[in-house]
Amino acid sequence: MYQKYHDEEWGVALHDDRRLFEMLNLEGAQAGLSWITILKKRQGYRAAFDNFEPQVCAAYSDEYLESLRYDASIIRNKLKIYSVRTNARAFLAVAKEFGSFDSYIWSFVDHTTIINNFKSLSEVPAFTAQSDRMSKDLKRRGFKFVGSTICYAYMQAVGMVNDHVRDCFRHKELV
Repeated sequence: MYQKYHDEEWGVALHDDRRLFEMLNLEGAQAGLSWITILKKRQGYRAAFDNFEPQVCAAYSDEYLESLRYDASIIRNKLKIYSVRTNARAFLAVAKEFGSFDSYIWSFVDHTTIINNFKSLSEVPAFTAQSDRMSKDLKRRGFKFVGSTICYAYMQAVGMVNDHVRDCFRHKELV
């Protein structure tokens, strides 16, 4: 599962607003956990959160969100569960202001993937100046679970930055 994610998804430039919303929430859910844990629960998340349709998530009631605390197919952390509704509302406001969330989020990298040329995984940073700026702005707009490290992982996942090491076959494919 992890290999398939690496080989087919991680680092591929993503410009679909719904998928960008999904990944932002999944990266936030991962805080303090391993990514494989989230990958194993991704289908559960999609079912619980209506395939991450922002308009639907923004309208969730407290009762519905509370019911998800008993859903073993997702991480049952109350703050993480409620953050999806909060993030959906902030996401919709950003999309309205900028025409799309894609236009907004990709502005942090001037709408172009940053191609890094790391030789080993030990060189890959946990955060950057861009992820710091993104984190601060997302927080200012009301998003939750968007610290700089989470933002950098998000940037890697959605292809805003190519952090496949030089010897990885995906590095060249994604340039």
